[in-house]
Amino acid sequence: MKSSLSAITAIISITVLLCPAWSLHSQPASRNAHYITNQEPLITQPYTPLPIGNIKPQGWLLKMLELQRDGLTGHLDSIYSLVCGPTNGWLGGKGDCWERGPYWIDGLVPLAYILDDSALIAKAQQWIEWSIQNQRDNGYFGPYPLTENDPVIAGTQQANSGDWWPKMVMLKALQQYYMATGDERVIHLMDKYFRYQLEQLPENPLGKWTFWAEQRGGDNLQVVYWLYNITGEKYLPELAELIHRQTFDWTTVYSDNTIRNLNPFPRLHCVNVAQGLKEPVIYYQQHPEKKYPDAVKEGLSALHDCHGFVNGMYGGDENLHGNNPTQGSELCSAIEMMFSFESILPVTGDIYYADYLEKIAFNVLPAQHDDDFLRRQYFQQVNQVLITDEPRNFDIDSKGRLLFGTTTGYPCCLANMHQGWPKFAQNLWYATADNGLAALIYGASKVKGKVADGIEVEFLEQTDYPFGDKILFVFTSPKSVTFPLHLRIPGWCERPVVTINGRMFNAEKEGIVVISRVWNPGDIVELELPMAIRFSEWHEKSIGIERGPLVYALRVEEQWQEIKTEQWEHSFYEVLPLTPWNYGIPKKHLTEDSFEITRKQTVADMPWNLANAPIEMKAKGKRIPFWSLYDQSAGPLPYPSWPDRETNTPEETITLIPYGCSTLRIAQFPVLESHKK
Repeated sequence: MKSSLSAITAIISITVLLCPAWSLHSQPASRNAHYITNQEPLITQPYTPLPIGNIKPQGWLLKMLELQRDGLTGHLDSIYSLVCGPTNGWLGGKGDCWERGPYWIDGLVPLAYILDDSALIAKAQQWIEWSIQNQRDNGYFGPYPLTENDPVIAGTQQANSGDWWPKMVMLKALQQYYMATGDERVIHLMDKYFRYQLEQLPENPLGKWTFWAEQRGGDNLQVVYWLYNITGEKYLPELAELIHRQTFDWTTVYSDNTIRNLNPFPRLHCVNVAQGLKEPVIYYQQHPEKKYPDAVKEGLSALHDCHGFVNGMYGGDENLHGNNPTQGSELCSAIEMMFSFESILPVTGDIYYADYLEKIAFNVLPAQHDDDFLRRQYFQQVNQVLITDEPRNFDIDSKGRLLFGTTTGYPCCLANMHQGWPKFAQNLWYATADNGLAALIYGASKVKGKVADGIEVEFLEQTDYPFGDKILFVFTSPKSVTFPLHLRIPGWCERPVVTINGRMFNAEKEGIVVISRVWNPGDIVELELPMAIRFSEWHEKSIGIERGPLVYALRVEEQWQEIKTEQWEHSFYEVLPLTPWNYGIPKKHLTEDSFEITRKQTVADMPWNLANAPIEMKAKGKRIPFWSLYDQSAGPLPYPSWPDRETNTPEETITLIPYGCSTLRIAQFPVLESHKK
């Protein structure tokens, strides 16, 4: 316990700054001195990722990683052995040589090193070693392209083995491996490969084999800049220019109203849209023109207005498909949207992307995989009331895309889902341009990082967030040290409260609080983020209900039933409703006072299901008798102008739970208005 005098001295030394985001044209003057960060002529980035392993999640987030270890992520080579087993082309076999193996490793590597799990590390190392040891003299790496005499193996992507796209995914995995280990062989591989790309791309552009590489070139571009920040090789900015020119023009598409076209909808693939979000901002680092970050914001605005849902996703059941809440959104879209925001946030310092990242992570992601991380949905629906192996009104509706299964739907999501939670955990904390630390995404964790002139310090972050609104930071260091701590104030928070060692000071709403002070061992910062209920309007004037970073949905009791058929290699689950779902909310009850909130005393290690939902909200609702199933989904949303609708059925108390805890749900509610005179 500190004396009163020392506490007062500490408070006097505090400097607090509130800034909504780093200005596009007033980048930080300094660059972080301790970690891989942008070097001239690239712009100064306000935040810099920490090495993998420096951030150790705790609480429920640690449990999610442990479920991955024990579930699909830790065992995909046996569960999905046909593709991710020893015959994979990325292990030198004659099997699949396209994206799915690298997708898995892209999630396995950060998971293995965050958990410091020797078995997972060894499993990932086989793939890393093959790529490094089998790089060709000309710089090419990856599965060997076919010759004229090689047979194309049925059901594989052997014919496209030269495609640039899967190499982009493996480059991401290798980058993370280096961030965890410092293995210099990665730098040598990338240098040789990027020189090969610079030579080959003029004659063999990104779009030569498939359109995926052309539309996803931002992933390639991002690693080129990362390598430049390590080596300073002058050819890398030249390569970056070439990659950008050959990449699909997302800057124009996001800003020219293409996404706002409604009849017909634009032929834009949902996952490409999510991945493409990062490209203009990644390129902006070399060409800091305002049009690039502006285009991303406008693109997200267009998605919100024309295809958007309350959970932050958009209608894209393969191609973009409007904003009816029974349209699907793909798991890969959520995963790649998260990674795009994780890529944009440290470059811009804009808390908009931190808020959005939390929205997807805390609502969409946990709802789209099962409790054991053994099965997932290819598509999910915001208003999802029945999960069966039957057709629905999706752009592509085949192979059981709504089911909870392994190989149901297209297997890309089975391989790609693994990066979601590990990379989210890796982005809880950042190093700052002013040689401090920043907590920009919140979750129970422990972080270590170099600050000031290189002293390594630690913070223990204790919280039940996003279910609780208090976050405690406990400082640990061998000695006192002066540096800044950056804390994000979410855009939804009206009255944040910050205290240091029990003493409070004013913190205005929204922005980044920068606390620059002499930190002493045992110092405690408490951040309180009061969560008010918010209402938003969506398709057919339906209403979404949010509180803090969480969306709330109708609690629907559910029955899971396992189905085994010869059609699938593994069994899958259908989910049937056991309680009614066709409720609307009277307009007069859409006030914060009409909702009663109850919380459980503790948050379970696995909070994302009906049994463990940490929070419930009671509300008043009415059943709408004529709102029933249509094409195995909730029928068209009743519009609120139907005369006297509010008097048709009795009021009932309904229960809402966090969206991420639900499987069946209504999350965009019809509004019931009385027009009786």
